[in-house]
Amino acid sequence: MTAPVITSEKITMTAPVITKNEYMAFALPASYTKETIPVPTNPAVKIEIQPIKEMAVLRFSGRTPEVRVEKFVQKLKTSLQTQGIQSRGKPVLMRYNSPFTPGFLRRNEIGIEISSSK
Repeated sequence: MTAPVITSEKITMTAPVITKNEYMAFALPASYTKETIPVPTNPAVKIEIQPIKEMAVLRFSGRTPEVRVEKFVQKLKTSLQTQGIQSRGKPVLMRYNSPFTPGFLRRNEIGIEISSSK
């Protein structure tokens, strides 16, 4: 298993229904290239290389029910607004532990793409 598992903010880990606007992604080590990535055994799984993005991230621990995740999304958005940083796109939820890890030991992050500061 790779970490983090990245999902569109609305997907719950127990029922990952993949639709046009909802997804689950896995980060692979930089040593992989498009040619060396393991071939998926399920034809519904798509391999997409994402461009490098600048992200604002808020780290938190615990479980990730929608209500709790939304609280951290709003906290991150408020912080960006206060600092005058322009966000782009929708937030993503990044989970770093297996579903069997106790809540207090879990590491999670909410990330939102921001306009480049360069």
